[in-house]
Amino acid sequence: MSITQTFYDNLAPQYDKLFLDWGATTHEQAQILQKLFADHGFDSTAHILDCACGIGTQAIGLASLGYKVTASDISNVEIAEAKIRSEKAHVEIDFKNADFRDLSSTFADRFNIVICMDNALPHMLSSEDLERAIKSIAGQIKENGIFVGSIRDYDALLKDKPPYSPPYIHKTEKGQRVSFQTWEWNGDHYKLIQYIIDDDGPVSVSKFECEYRATRREELTNLFILYGCKNVKWLFPEETGFYQPIIIAQK
Repeated sequence: MSITQTFYDNLAPQYDKLFLDWGATTHEQAQILQKLFADHGFDSTAHILDCACGIGTQAIGLASLGYKVTASDISNVEIAEAKIRSEKAHVEIDFKNADFRDLSSTFADRFNIVICMDNALPHMLSSEDLERAIKSIAGQIKENGIFVGSIRDYDALLKDKPPYSPPYIHKTEKGQRVSFQTWEWNGDHYKLIQYIIDDDGPVSVSKFECEYRATRREELTNLFILYGCKNVKWLFPEETGFYQPIIIAQK
């Protein structure tokens, strides 16, 4: 089992604690994505593949807006959690366990839109693995379809290589929850440790470890062009309202 798989298997039961209101976030992010889709000529008849769906943060929100959504992830534990949450939200999503480096072995169909949000692509720890992922993802996009993904702003972060991310402090009914990350850099790689401190009752501290490769925007742009996308652009949080830079690549 890879370090990424282990990270998300362990984090899945507490992933929603990273948000003040996870349910509200699913709807807010779906509305942001819906606008981006509409700007590129797609309405709710589009068939979407969320190829790194996690516990369903984007997939469930989009399904609630009427899109036909298929969702996959490398973590079976996250898929199981996402299924429970989709049932509670009364939406139908076709969930699959799949590695986005090899989507064609799971999906025979291609999609109008493929999404990969929340900094999933930088889990590819080598340029070869990233290229394999982009080739796989681009291969599942229909002609004139689009890819929409988001990553951290590594072009900026690599200048200073900060040792941590600012904490999120969320008030709860009986106390507060604090979540933050420490980052230990080694070249363009960094070890991430996610902490969740919860004092809603007896104080509990959870710790989850993973590794990322800081991926520059130019590398992703060039790979999507290499694998058949004719138009690639980047949008930033001040333009979209989303918390990370977003890449849109049209097949």
